Amino acid sequence: MRIHLIAIGGSAMHNFALALSHLGHEVTGSDDQIFEPSMGRLLKANLLPENEGWNESVITSDIDVIILGMHAKTNNPELLKAQNLGLNIQSYPEFLFNATKHKKRIVVGGSHGKTTITSMLLHSMNKCDIKTDYLVGAQLEGFDRMLELSNENEYAVIEGDEYLSSPIDRRSKFLHYRPHIAIITGIAWDHINVFPTKESYIDTFRLFIETIEQQGTLVYCNEDEHLNKLISEYSSKRNDIKYIGYSTPKSIPGLGASEIEFTDGVALSTPLVGSHNYQNLAGAKEICSEIGISADEFTSVISDFKGADRRLEVIVESSDFTVFRDFAHAPSKLKATQDGVVDAFPNREVTAVFELHTFSSLNKDFLPQYKDSMNSVDKAIVYYDPKVVEHKKLPAISPKDVIRAFNRPNLEVITSIEILEQRIKNIPKKNHCVILMSSGRFGGAEIPSGV
Repeated sequence: MRIHLIAIGGSAMHNFALALSHLGHEVTGSDDQIFEPSMGRLLKANLLPENEGWNESVITSDIDVIILGMHAKTNNPELLKAQNLGLNIQSYPEFLFNATKHKKRIVVGGSHGKTTITSMLLHSMNKCDIKTDYLVGAQLEGFDRMLELSNENEYAVIEGDEYLSSPIDRRSKFLHYRPHIAIITGIAWDHINVFPTKESYIDTFRLFIETIEQQGTLVYCNEDEHLNKLISEYSSKRNDIKYIGYSTPKSIPGLGASEIEFTDGVALSTPLVGSHNYQNLAGAKEICSEIGISADEFTSVISDFKGADRRLEVIVESSDFTVFRDFAHAPSKLKATQDGVVDAFPNREVTAVFELHTFSSLNKDFLPQYKDSMNSVDKAIVYYDPKVVEHKKLPAISPKDVIRAFNRPNLEVITSIEILEQRIKNIPKKNHCVILMSSGRFGGAEIPSGV
């Protein structure tokens, strides 16, 4: 097929370009801004557009499919021409479903832990020689791309995002996938620009449950209040579904590895840190059981899983100093990440550095959701750029607003890259842990390799 990607530079979109080209399709694309690593990977595959920007002349009637990325706007000239020509325009989740509709689809949904559980499944299936298509939100060790499509594989493992599908498809991405096996890790209000109320956010998970295939399976964290209510609501409405609850296993932290014990008595030694990671392991274990990987097999193959990129990833480590990088940005993710490190290193001080970067986190109405989310660490630092708030056309926020919202009087609020760089440089290097948490890049601040 001839396939053109509008907004080819996106994290998922450029992986679609790479995977489709690998399958032998004729792939082209465009974007008005492409950053690394997308730029280098597209260039190496000879898929990088010759020029940045939109060019309606590249949209011709012989294109079989247009894949439309979220970065494009509804008035994008290429999109408008494609619509005028009556071309087949799909969001990438719609395209992904069509490419995997004859496979057994496993979809990982929830407000947190999606990338980690998807990564755990892929790690386990790979070691058990179970071939699968996949979409995951991070680059994994041992995998060439974040997306794999094939004509032969029996399974498709998909990280199911609740955010919008495309500028012209306002449905949550995961509503396209129609899983045979689904997992919901938890529900914590996020994406205030799309879901203005907590109830509207919960509603999209209701719709997700309704998309599960007949006689399907739903694995869920039974420690989540909102999820328990939904399961109670749907257990009679969708009595064709098999419901499997899981919970956080017991754990004993150790130096370099922790010992955890699942509710069925199966034990595991893991290098992962934090109760939320152990909870993710419990969810992944239940899914693996559904596809024929026994508990003993799972604990054997997952024991060397070190985590996904930017998910409590260790970037500096010595005998008494560790620096973690994490993607946490929503309140529940933020709290779980810090609590996990504090629990794992009870004899060390912990400094947490968090960037307000997303639309929700920079929204003055949403800020109170962060109440008490940074109270478990010894030192808490929040960075944001007032220019980003202005660029997103949001009401201005002040450091006092942030301190009040987080409910921590001694919270350090920094709005200058230079001050942030210096503050991080001054963090003690003895008997200490540092957690750098952001879905962005801390405004481009230079983080020293030794922090």
